[in-house]
Amino acid sequence: MMRKPFIAGNWKMNMTPTEGAAFAKKLRDALGQSDVRVLVAPPFVTIPSVIEVLRGSSIEVGAQNMSDQKSGAHTGEVSAAMLKDLGVKTVILGHSERRSIYGESDHFINDKVLLALSEGMEVILCIGETLSEREGGQLEAVLTTQVSEGLKGVAAEDMGRVTLAYEPVWAIGTGKTATPEDADSAHAFIRALVAKLYNEGVAEELIIQYGGSVKADNAKALLSKEHIDGALVGGASLSVEQFLPIVNFDK
Repeated sequence: MMRKPFIAGNWKMNMTPTEGAAFAKKLRDALGQSDVRVLVAPPFVTIPSVIEVLRGSSIEVGAQNMSDQKSGAHTGEVSAAMLKDLGVKTVILGHSERRSIYGESDHFINDKVLLALSEGMEVILCIGETLSEREGGQLEAVLTTQVSEGLKGVAAEDMGRVTLAYEPVWAIGTGKTATPEDADSAHAFIRALVAKLYNEGVAEELIIQYGGSVKADNAKALLSKEHIDGALVGGASLSVEQFLPIVNFDK
């Protein structure tokens, strides 16, 4: 079973609408047509200008987050309907920064996952352990909780619209990367877990991205592993020179 690689660039709180449009044009021209699925996730206010530039190209535009509510008195929040109206079909949920800095719980993230899927969107659900959890032998317990709670109530037939992104929190922005072997064994554990929660077919088709200091020089080693189907790229996605070799890891 060949899973099509999926490379997503999470811009985090970087790039104004003007900067994002210029970057998107540069990326579009440099990439051309790609054999892998490519997505960029700009900040909310930058999404419209990036969508405009990437219209007709093979690069998709996603969002970094969304509200757990459909509409109403939720100051500062952005709804699924608003994102869909712009042309956004995919949303990143449960990123470690949302969990650690903004206190998002598995239950809260699950509400967002269910809402996004009910709105016909695709989800990249982020999971991963901290350094103290890994060193304390908690890796499997943490992943089991995050996966089973994050996907609670998600039907097997909707799993085709879910991507999991394994991001060991200790490797995000620190320059530390899990070895390709470490990462692959965590991905294999996640796949086996999904097989238990659903079935072998769902687990086999599931795209599991790796995130956490993915760079041009380690992308090929990571992405050639059996259970690593793509990457959720942070810092390196802010430079065409760094992002392009990750997308073209197989060339």
